[in-house]
Amino acid sequence: MAFRVDRSRTIITAMILGRGITAMDVAWLRREVFADRMVTREAADELFAVERAGLANAPEWTEFFVEMIVEHVVWQVAERGVIEDADAKWLAERVAECCTNNALAALAAALGEARRAPGWLIAEARSRTASGWPGVAAATRDAMPALMSGDDFRFQSGQSAALA
Repeated sequence: MAFRVDRSRTIITAMILGRGITAMDVAWLRREVFADRMVTREAADELFAVERAGLANAPEWTEFFVEMIVEHVVWQVAERGVIEDADAKWLAERVAECCTNNALAALAAALGEARRAPGWLIAEARSRTASGWPGVAAATRDAMPALMSGDDFRFQSGQSAALA
């Protein structure tokens, strides 16, 4: 007998109240809630709420969180691979609210996968990496080599500019 899985925000919120996300929780989220890889703004906000709660989450949480945020802001948009200004503003606000390495890693990964993004968002990411958050180098090193190495990145205007 099949049953309907509740994919509402209350499920993710319940995990916050449980005081942590386990590896099993992440597997369940992947299999049941995000099986179709559709990440609505509401769901992305809930994922940030979990991150902001500062819980003792399993290591699998980081990969899942970053992957779902990138899916939302880079791939589930009108022009795939392009971070538009409104989405960039939303992402920057959520990262600032969380002030965690995982949130910064999501920002860096989004910029790393995007074909284009507003120049101010790149500057915001660079500013955050220089702000002294503990572990920031590790959070961004693998997620966005362009941010750390000074490689070129295509700005919203279509012009290329060096980050270094």
